[in-house]
Amino acid sequence: MVLLDGAGLTCAQVHEAAYGRARVSIASLDRARAAWVTAQELTGPVYGRSTGVGAGKDVMIEAPGLDVLRSHACGAGPPVEPARARAMLVVRLNQLLAGGSGIDPAVLPVLADAVNHGFTPPIRTYGAIGTGDLTALATTALCLLGELPWHSEPAPARHDEAPADREEVTPPPRYPLTSGDALPFISSGAATLADAAIACHRLRLLLGAAVDVAALSFTAIGASAEPLAAAVQEARPHPGQAAVAARLRGLLAKEQAARIQDPYGFRAFAQVHGAAVDALDRAAATVEIDLNAAAENPLMAGSLAWHNGNFHSSPVALALDALRAALVQTAQLSTARLAALMDPAYTGRHPFLADRPGASGVLILEYVAQDALTELRHLANPVTTGTAVISLGVEDHAGFATQAARHALRCLEPLELVLACERAAATRALNTLPPDRPLTDDLEEARRALTTSTAHLTH
Repeated sequence: MVLLDGAGLTCAQVHEAAYGRARVSIASLDRARAAWVTAQELTGPVYGRSTGVGAGKDVMIEAPGLDVLRSHACGAGPPVEPARARAMLVVRLNQLLAGGSGIDPAVLPVLADAVNHGFTPPIRTYGAIGTGDLTALATTALCLLGELPWHSEPAPARHDEAPADREEVTPPPRYPLTSGDALPFISSGAATLADAAIACHRLRLLLGAAVDVAALSFTAIGASAEPLAAAVQEARPHPGQAAVAARLRGLLAKEQAARIQDPYGFRAFAQVHGAAVDALDRAAATVEIDLNAAAENPLMAGSLAWHNGNFHSSPVALALDALRAALVQTAQLSTARLAALMDPAYTGRHPFLADRPGASGVLILEYVAQDALTELRHLANPVTTGTAVISLGVEDHAGFATQAARHALRCLEPLELVLACERAAATRALNTLPPDRPLTDDLEEARRALTTSTAHLTH
């Protein structure tokens, strides 16, 4: 069970609700109710409530909201998988609990029911530029109104639930949103933040597993643990570097190394991988601020509506740009260690860990790893160097955190493949060398081992 209170939602909890199908519960509606009361008492023009939106901000319109929902429900591209759509619902529900939107608080339990009973909106991949996930949330609102169908998948059985309890079909969630609820519902980057939270959680597990992989490579070539010493870390106290060095020290045998200095893939592992851990910590902290923020425009606070730019995603986009760049560096070091594992000068084995001279051994793993690494490099291109000017020039900047989060999710597979190539080679180097054979199964086994090695890092 994930308790949503508008203040304590984490990336791990978003992932658990999305993929683990953890149920959600609501702590209190008090802050949402206070903002709703404020909204009912407002007089004068309020953006999206008594005016048009975008360039139509100066046009007074009576009850524009439902038209805004219908006009903005326009996604494109592949459907977003239900788990990611469910994560979006969890994030938006938690944000609304933080208060400030002015939406009718009675809709919040309905959203919780949607999450708990396996209903997700049929949202699509494209349609946001980091200034609000308007298309995805407008589609969700139309599902609540009954104008679009929900996607439905049965909720997993609870341990205390009898089979007969599951025979009853839960009706689709419905709520009669009013015009005044429309903009407050969609004024959020919840889908972007959901993707970012999922990516941060999974990358944390994968970066943890990378230390286990490095330990195998250190052992396979007899690399020196001297660069990991506590005295070295204290001389340059970056927190990620120190944490990575300490964990790797604990995984290595206390033996004297044969070489004074190893290649950078080993000697600078703590520095490079630690920087990725630090980048991930910063990204996750930035995302979690927004998971629990009332980033509403207008913001209902006190007795006023505050028109503002808290919807802008620049902090998240910048943090995710830095994270993806850091992933490339740590993957590059993995390919460097893989190259060392191919070299008889470091392993004392035949080239490419072949069973006999002239055989190819695991040479092909370098091709696979470099292919995946190239994909990572492309995904690391920063999104924050671009912008967009739309809506007759009124909206003249964009953060593109949506693309940054999407690319962060896409980084998971190539990074996992690079690490799996290293693990497969290091495991082979530590065992009897078999004759040449197809390596697909070896690589898949290494990928499964990565998943297994992250299990103890889940919490």
